[in-house]
Amino acid sequence: MDLHQPVIDAIADAFTAQNIPIEQYYPESGPGQQEISVRYTHAIATADQQIAFRETVRAVARQHDLIASFVPKVFENSAGSGCHLHLSLWQQGENILPNGQGKLSETALAFVAGILDHLPALMLLTAPSTNSYRRLRPHAWSGAFRAWGYDNREAAVRVPTNPTSPSPTHLELKTVDGAANPYLALGAVIAAGLDGVRQELSPGDPVDVDPGLMPEAEQARRGIDRLPTSLKLAIEQFRRDAVLIDALGESLAQTYIAVRQAEWEAMHSLSFDEEVNLLLERY
Repeated sequence: MDLHQPVIDAIADAFTAQNIPIEQYYPESGPGQQEISVRYTHAIATADQQIAFRETVRAVARQHDLIASFVPKVFENSAGSGCHLHLSLWQQGENILPNGQGKLSETALAFVAGILDHLPALMLLTAPSTNSYRRLRPHAWSGAFRAWGYDNREAAVRVPTNPTSPSPTHLELKTVDGAANPYLALGAVIAAGLDGVRQELSPGDPVDVDPGLMPEAEQARRGIDRLPTSLKLAIEQFRRDAVLIDALGESLAQTYIAVRQAEWEAMHSLSFDEEVNLLLERY
């Protein structure tokens, strides 16, 4: 924090000049890793803000002779960088996420169930790089298992609780990173959640332990499984997901698949260092 104060202050000033409110800042656990959280807003405005955020950080860093990279995994043996998606559900000006008793409402539960139901396919949009899957590892707070839970940092969907009412007020999807197109990722997550609401799906019981430490039989009984471990597997899942393909539209979906397939074929055999050198300033 002290070492990088000048560049962080300059980034904060640039955000302030663009009317992008900062909610909190702290240095994360990886080398040179910083986290700046900005205030929430409506969905499209959030995606717009994410683009402005990334370009601003890159530009200010370059003014300080630094490279700002949002590559999910820059250092093989250090913490990766996610771009976790926090969202809440509103109806007629009211946050309908809480049920008034410290838990999720029925609508919110169905929304979570929709995300989990489509998550293996969703990851092609939320974790779209070969490098993304180097970050998504068990016991790394990255959400490597298809599960949800209150305050569970190892579940793909975490529901943070508050010490006072109202609680909870938002969801967190952890399987998202800076390689994602925020418009496609956010739109697809909303489509998946709404599909759960339409079908009145249930996410099952919340998980309060690290899913990766559960015996396989217990995972199977509770419907918990390992999420795709490569871009190739995410592509295969997406090809079979009619809801997400319909949400994107057939033409965009097929173009998107073709681009990611080409990236997989070009990059899956690269070493870690080769991959990072190629992607460092692209994301």
